[in-house]
Amino acid sequence: MPPVTRRTTIRTAAALPAALSAAAPATVLANPAVQPASPDRAAEALADRPLFGASTWTLPNGLRVVHVESRRVPVVAHYLFYGAGGGEDPAGRSGVAHFLEHMMFKGSRNVAPGALSLAVAREGGQDNAFTSRDVTAYFQNVEASRLPLVMRLESDRFAAPLIPADTLEPERDVILEERRLRTDSSPRARFWEAFEAALWGPQHWHGRPIIGWEPEIRAITRENLLDFYRDRYAPANAVLVVAGDAREADVRRLADEFYAPVPARPYQPRRRDGAPPAAPAEARVTRRDGAVREASFMRAAVAPSLTWGDARQAWALEVVAHALGGGQGSRLHKALVETGLATGAGCSFDAEAAGASTFTLSATLRPGVAPERMEAALDEAVSRLLQDGPTEDERARSVRQMTAGALLALDGFGTATRMLGGALSIGVPIETVEFWPRRLREVTLAEMTAAARAVLGGAPSTTGWLLPEQPA
Repeated sequence: MPPVTRRTTIRTAAALPAALSAAAPATVLANPAVQPASPDRAAEALADRPLFGASTWTLPNGLRVVHVESRRVPVVAHYLFYGAGGGEDPAGRSGVAHFLEHMMFKGSRNVAPGALSLAVAREGGQDNAFTSRDVTAYFQNVEASRLPLVMRLESDRFAAPLIPADTLEPERDVILEERRLRTDSSPRARFWEAFEAALWGPQHWHGRPIIGWEPEIRAITRENLLDFYRDRYAPANAVLVVAGDAREADVRRLADEFYAPVPARPYQPRRRDGAPPAAPAEARVTRRDGAVREASFMRAAVAPSLTWGDARQAWALEVVAHALGGGQGSRLHKALVETGLATGAGCSFDAEAAGASTFTLSATLRPGVAPERMEAALDEAVSRLLQDGPTEDERARSVRQMTAGALLALDGFGTATRMLGGALSIGVPIETVEFWPRRLREVTLAEMTAAARAVLGGAPSTTGWLLPEQPA
């Protein structure tokens, strides 16, 4: 399951006003003075108060705890984040973080292999885990009274996982099969993997696949997994987030009972503050595949984030990405989709990353259109943005639609745990998540123009095409 970030919330925000309008009753309210607030006005109000109102504290062993109370339903989400993901894999051993995630389900000192998941399932709950480039997280969603159960089980896994040697090879086969299903059998996944390696380099922390290169997965040893656990899975490098129908006093008591006894120990902090490559490993990547029916275009440039480079520029790039490729009304939609050159076009940028981020432009070519023609039209749209800068209407539209995503953030179960835990685990302060609508509203036209010119006009970048096979 992918982590929920502000970016995934923003992606659905543009559709919110239309969805709310469609759902609104057609009749006039009996009291016209009491009208429902528009999404725009509601988003403005949210910009001045915290989204979740989270409480935070730190246990004596260094574990940070976050609590968000919501008593709408008698359910709790319990997440344990570690500040280490695929980006922390040792050189020549890509996939270690993901492999360890699998092995953490093989039992712990007081919990037999498989017993954690079985206990959660018997209570009608859900449990799983995920590894991203920045974090690894383990979570359970259960009925509120079962919070002590999952805290006991997860804290035991935290303190003393077994990582049994006799399960290493069977689990390696599971992971290799996962790679075959998700990557090797998908032309687009293989292309994306090659594209990332072309921009960053195949052994750069950002250029290695999270699941790992196949030869390196085969080379991972149990000692590699134990080293990663010892170096990264320390209380001071972890964040516990509990959200839902649980009072703060109860969460504090349970955290003291189950998590405080986990021994404190030194850990190896992530090191991603170095400069990214001065030039891409490959400036252009073209792949053809017989299984591809629609040609895809992609261009990615190295960009700052909230943890690397100019953070103000990172906020501005979020607004630039929406103005340039945020659905209908965006520049790429007008230049490529409305002109019949592409069936879809967009931009992707995530400021919440550990280390340097990427600003990505993408498009799907309309059948019958020459790739060169569409790429030239995209280049022209980008050039005009860099030359003239965005307009005030574009800035206002982008901020309005993006901050409307705050409404969605408040409504989704598990959203608070993922957004808060993911941000804190990479060193982003909790205030950044709580007040991100305000930060977006503070972005100026001048900042947008400067950020676009710095990244789209001069940063290292790679351009790629995934094309169908040429007819014989």
